[in-house]
Amino acid sequence: MQEYWRRLADGVELSVNQTGKFKTGLLGVTLTIPLSAGTATAGALIPEVLSRGSRNHPSMEQLSAATDALYGASLGPVVRQRGESQCVSFLCSLIDDRYALDGSAVLEPAAALMGEVLLDPVKEDGAFRREYVASEGANLADRIHARVNDKRSWALFRLIQEMCAGEPYAVDKLGDAEEARSMGPEKLWAGYQALLAGAKVNFYYGGTAQPERVEDAVRRSFGPLLTGRTAPVHCWVEDRPRGPVRTVTDAMDVTQGKLAMGFRTGGITMASGSYPALLVLNALYGGSANSRLFVNVREKMSLCYYASSILDKIKGLMVVSSGVEFAQFDRAQEAILAQLEAVRRGEFTREELTAAALTVGGSLRGRLDSQGQLEDDRLTRLLFHSASEGVELIQAVESVTADQVVEAAQRLELDTVYRLTGKEGG
Repeated sequence: MQEYWRRLADGVELSVNQTGKFKTGLLGVTLTIPLSAGTATAGALIPEVLSRGSRNHPSMEQLSAATDALYGASLGPVVRQRGESQCVSFLCSLIDDRYALDGSAVLEPAAALMGEVLLDPVKEDGAFRREYVASEGANLADRIHARVNDKRSWALFRLIQEMCAGEPYAVDKLGDAEEARSMGPEKLWAGYQALLAGAKVNFYYGGTAQPERVEDAVRRSFGPLLTGRTAPVHCWVEDRPRGPVRTVTDAMDVTQGKLAMGFRTGGITMASGSYPALLVLNALYGGSANSRLFVNVREKMSLCYYASSILDKIKGLMVVSSGVEFAQFDRAQEAILAQLEAVRRGEFTREELTAAALTVGGSLRGRLDSQGQLEDDRLTRLLFHSASEGVELIQAVESVTADQVVEAAQRLELDTVYRLTGKEGG
């Protein structure tokens, strides 16, 4: 596997992962803008409307026929949040040229189709087709409203809203449901033009093609994007809570309570030298099936239906997610914090440390076997200037010491607690 990176213009980058490991290649383009309440809805809606049809293929059926002609290529939009940025992507999974009949090229026509979908949409009265905007706006509104149906995810969503209130990080990457439903084609078209003109642009390719060939395909298919732009990507990291621990409680018609607890990592992010230790700490504390939260709080103490921790490596957050009986909120919270205190004191065995490091290393190795995850990792690394990735990061994780885990744990500080309880108070 060989990696190449080229700046095509100011704010426009091409990353190539040349590898023969996969039978399929992956071509992607990502437009990254600051996450804000004023643009998030349009940013989430634009790629869905673009996917309805281009000028030459003005319907989903015709677009599907075009991808079928490319040996069943798959082309679709993805909207991601990375730190305090919204990433609007189109990703195309395509057969590697080695497996095409008669040695025919697939990369170039796939790039051309992707460029057409992104840059030459079907129009009506100088803007997007009204029918497509209305239909996709309703679908997006339904997706936003549906968030509340998964109470575990909803509790984490509400925790972040409260914990990071006033920070762009708290903005929903999908935007606002009512704005999505009422969005008109002219307003969305204006947002689309602003996105094309102002976003940071990242192209990615994974497959066997030579970097020069990939660059040529990108230049021919995405010419209008290859203009210099100043599109900085930032994410504000709070080293520690801005005040005393807050507890926020919501009541809904639920039979199981949700307890979510948000910690600041003391400024440790993926760009920090302490990041490998933070990864191992997370696995040891709550990020694996052998973690202290799972083994002690869930299994031995039976205080939670589930208890786990996850990291945001860009924003510098660790979040604990658990399901509890309404009457056990206090005991579960105390037990979760007690396990963290034990780690801070170094009260874990060599076996626990080794198991945590192996879990993290195995997860990272698994990402090397997925084209999609390789693209996602490369995009994140380039946006936020992390030098550690892949094998290098795995080696760093496997070298983490107990003292480094203790140091990372001591930097964690509880910021906000969110409780979702029943309407009767439970």
